[in-house]
Amino acid sequence: MPANDDVEARLVALEIELPPLPTPIANYLPFRLDGSTIYLAGQGPRCLDDTLCTGRVGADFGVEEAYRHARLVGARLLSAARAAAGSLGKVQAVKVFGMLNATPDFTSHSEVINGCSDLFVDVLGDFGRHARSVVGVNSLANNMSMEIEAIFRIRD
Repeated sequence: MPANDDVEARLVALEIELPPLPTPIANYLPFRLDGSTIYLAGQGPRCLDDTLCTGRVGADFGVEEAYRHARLVGARLLSAARAAAGSLGKVQAVKVFGMLNATPDFTSHSEVINGCSDLFVDVLGDFGRHARSVVGVNSLANNMSMEIEAIFRIRD
């Protein structure tokens, strides 16, 4: 089991700075802890200027940029998991659900959400591996490019 120091060292080595715990934009919590299970609210990607990354995958940008958006969302989800558990060295990813604001003809959904999945494995090692679902949708709140939610568990 990786210790918290190992996970924090990985973050430094990968030059990843997790953003602050996301503030909900409506009447919900960033996470709900139920026993050892952490349910993380869906997050959208924030670009470098901290504005919401908007647009449709397949029209406004392609797989590579959308992959980067998914990685940004993954960092926000890790931030929420760390806040819920007190340490990323204690968590294990269980399930990821990604929703892409995509054109009807876009078919590379899994390649995009790999941005989030790859980040979880990069940071948490084998404890970052998870079950996953991804769908394309006609629209998302505020025209964000994607929304990803996740379930983690706190390890003994």
